[in-house]
Amino acid sequence: MRPIEFTFNTRRSMVVGRRGMVATSNPLASQAGLNILRQGGNAADAAVAAAAVLNVTEAASTGIGGDMFALYYDAKTRTVTGLNGSGRAPAALHAEMLREQGLRQVPARSPHAITVPGAVAGWIDLIERHGRMPLKTILEDAIFYAYAGFPVHPVYGAAWQRNAGFLRNAPNAYEYLPNDMPPNIGDVVVLRGLADTLQQIAEGGKAAFYQGKVADAIVRTVQRLGGLLTHEDLAAHTSEWVTPISVNYHGVDVYEIPPNGQGLAALIALNILNGFDIGSRRWDDPGQMHVMIEAMRLAFADARQYIAESSTHPAPLDGLLSDDYAASRRALIGARAIQPISYGTPFGGSNTVYLSTADGEGNACSFINSLYMGFGSGIVADGTGVFLQNRGACFTLQPGHANELEGGKRPYHTIIPAMAVQEGELWASFGVMGGFMQPQGHVQVISGMIDDDLDPQTALDRPRWCLDALDIPPLYPELEDGEMPVVVAVEEGIPVATMSSLADRGHQVRPVSGFGRGLFGDGQIIRRNPATGVLYGGSDPRKDGLTAAF
Repeated sequence: MRPIEFTFNTRRSMVVGRRGMVATSNPLASQAGLNILRQGGNAADAAVAAAAVLNVTEAASTGIGGDMFALYYDAKTRTVTGLNGSGRAPAALHAEMLREQGLRQVPARSPHAITVPGAVAGWIDLIERHGRMPLKTILEDAIFYAYAGFPVHPVYGAAWQRNAGFLRNAPNAYEYLPNDMPPNIGDVVVLRGLADTLQQIAEGGKAAFYQGKVADAIVRTVQRLGGLLTHEDLAAHTSEWVTPISVNYHGVDVYEIPPNGQGLAALIALNILNGFDIGSRRWDDPGQMHVMIEAMRLAFADARQYIAESSTHPAPLDGLLSDDYAASRRALIGARAIQPISYGTPFGGSNTVYLSTADGEGNACSFINSLYMGFGSGIVADGTGVFLQNRGACFTLQPGHANELEGGKRPYHTIIPAMAVQEGELWASFGVMGGFMQPQGHVQVISGMIDDDLDPQTALDRPRWCLDALDIPPLYPELEDGEMPVVVAVEEGIPVATMSSLADRGHQVRPVSGFGRGLFGDGQIIRRNPATGVLYGGSDPRKDGLTAAF
């Protein structure tokens, strides 16, 4: 049968509900989360259920072979808690070993890029602290779709087809190439190996993944291919509950996970932008866009220097997020792109899925899960259906750098959930996935909602810009500070006159349309009216997503 192709133009309205809402990049995942809410589960339970289904339906982007982060708003205590579910490098792996092989960076598609997968422990820790449903119930839909099959959705299916050659050379990836071909849109795909693994986790919890048969398969596969991951590395893994970091942006407190996540970059940029009247001009005004781009460039310059494993190289967060530091960085922004650009010295201490959930009690979960690049390392653990992440590619081999590869250390991490609170009440649970696009997306959508009073769907629909040259790991560690490229990708829908004016201001502008729009990531947003309890949701049009509510 000839593949079915759909070409369409569409608009999406904001989704409104009251008793619960789930926004993800795949309709089956959104419905799975909503199903948990209908059974009496809360936002934490729904987030894990949705994430598990995305592991099946978008296996290139996410899965139990990767990491996760979450922010959780507890309506009773009116507090935001953070969970860092990222894994560490194998204890025996060090930068000097790779430098001696003549390498200048960690090879992204190699066993040396594989870090301990943190997702499973993170899922379970999240529901043990904040959830109320048993893991076996939460994983039911994911196991069903993996065993019985699921239909491939359009945007993800197109990406799957573009990776045919890569998957043919990926160890143990046969389940993801039925009949040696990537599936067409609408084809039904069965992932029995992944289903078996998920079933083991449902029955045995963390031990079923970090010990026993699954752990044996992971270690055996990685070591056969030359990696150094061991059973001890897996057994030693733990998640970390962290205190979120925040800044107040024009009256709204915006929360992010602290380093090793890059949410710090979004907060630094927002703090710089606090000194500008962003809402006074059109969003596509070139002067305004220039200011936002420059704030983001300054933030990334700091991110390159300071974001790393917090236990060994803590960032000076108080200084980086202070008003005085923001003012000093803001003063650097002029009429033209800053050249050279460098990190400051404050005083004081590739593919991902993002989803958001909220329940009728006022709780919310901002949740992100990733393999880093598409299909991660490209290595599937023997017989498990689990792609192993390549998050270790975000380490640098630069001697003495805070983010230098070391055994047992967590790398600079791109995935970041976000939460916004106003006067103690939930204001928004939101995120934008997509490598180094993520803090840039956070800045753009939160500015759209606060400065321009946009609803969640309209904020996600708005064309975006991206400092796309950053999307090459590991953040150009070999370059001098002043050499960070100034390449601004601008999405279809941004006026040509604006592009021309940005170029006149010293930015290298690259227009992007079609499939290339994946560069700008995709996001999900849930807002809540504290007076009525009504939820307002949006799902990014750049993916197959859906906001489901009841």
